[in-house]
Amino acid sequence: MEVIRDGDPCPRPPEGSVITIGAYDGVHLGHRAVIAEVKLRAAELGARSAVVTFDRHPAAVVRPESAPLLLTDLDQRLARIKATGVDYTVVLTFDERRAAEPAEDFVEQVLVDCLNARGVVIGEDFHFGNKRRGNVAMLREIGAVRGFEVEPLGLVTTTGDRTAVSSTAIRQALADGDLDTVTAMLGRHHEVWGPVVEGDHRGRQLGFPTANVAVPPGIALPRDGIYAGWYERPDGSVHPAALSLGRRPTFYADQPFSLLEAYLLGFDGDLYGELAKVRFVAKLRDEVRFDSVEALIEQMRADVAAAQAVLVA
Repeated sequence: MEVIRDGDPCPRPPEGSVITIGAYDGVHLGHRAVIAEVKLRAAELGARSAVVTFDRHPAAVVRPESAPLLLTDLDQRLARIKATGVDYTVVLTFDERRAAEPAEDFVEQVLVDCLNARGVVIGEDFHFGNKRRGNVAMLREIGAVRGFEVEPLGLVTTTGDRTAVSSTAIRQALADGDLDTVTAMLGRHHEVWGPVVEGDHRGRQLGFPTANVAVPPGIALPRDGIYAGWYERPDGSVHPAALSLGRRPTFYADQPFSLLEAYLLGFDGDLYGELAKVRFVAKLRDEVRFDSVEALIEQMRADVAAAQAVLVA
C-alpha cells in the first residue's frame, strides 16, 4: 500500500481508481465491508483501489468540545487499512482550512485530479465538505460530468441483534465494559498501543511485576476493571496477560487518571521502553478497593488464574 500525504506527488493512475472516503476510526467490520466493495469494483474496472482519510478525526477541528475518543491512532489505522490490501491510502491534513473547503473543491482536487476517480463507494448517509454539503446526490451530479460512478452502501449489522456497526456504538460498548459487542463490531479484539514506562514498581512489590503502558491521550479504553488480554512485543511475540486498568484505589484516594498495567503470564524480562500492543479479550471483574494488601494479593492470584483459564484453556 502506498501512503500519500499532503505535499506528496499525486499518483493519478492512468487506469483510474475506485475510492472511499472517511475517518475510518477503528477500521471495523462496516469499514472493511466498504473497502472490500472498493476492491471488487476496482478489479472489475481494471482500476486501482484507494482510501481517502484524515490525519485526525474531523470533529477534533469542527467541534473539539465534543470530539470522540479514538479507537485507533493514525499509525494503527494505517496498519489496519494496509491489511485490507488497498493500493493507496491518502492521508489529508484536517485543519480549519480543510473544514471550510467546499465539497465540490474537495471532489475536484482529491478524487478527480489526484486519484483519477472512476468510482466512489461510500456509506449512504456519508457527508463531507463545508457545512456537510457533500453527499451521495452531489457526488453523482459531479460524477456524471467527470466520469465516475457512485455506489452508496447501507450499514453493516452484527449477526446477533442486528445492531448497526459504527465507531460510535463501539465507543459506547467500551465505556460500558461490553467487550463482546466491541469484539463483534471490530471483528477483532480492541487493541491499544503505547510505550512501556517506569512506574512506582507497586506490582513488583506485590509479587506481580507489571508493564505500565502509556496509552496516548485521546484513545478510547474500556471502563476501569481487570481484564484478560494479549500483549504483543516489537519482535512479534504474543503473551497472555492479566490487565489492570484503573486508578488503584487500594493505594491512592485521588489518582486523576486510569493506568494500564499488564502482567505477562510466565514471562520474566525487561520490557521498558518498548512499544506494547495490548488487546482486551474478556473482562474479569470491576476494579475495587481492598481493605488490606494481603486481600489484594489474594485477589490478584485469582485474577491471574482467571486470565490463564480464559486465554490458555
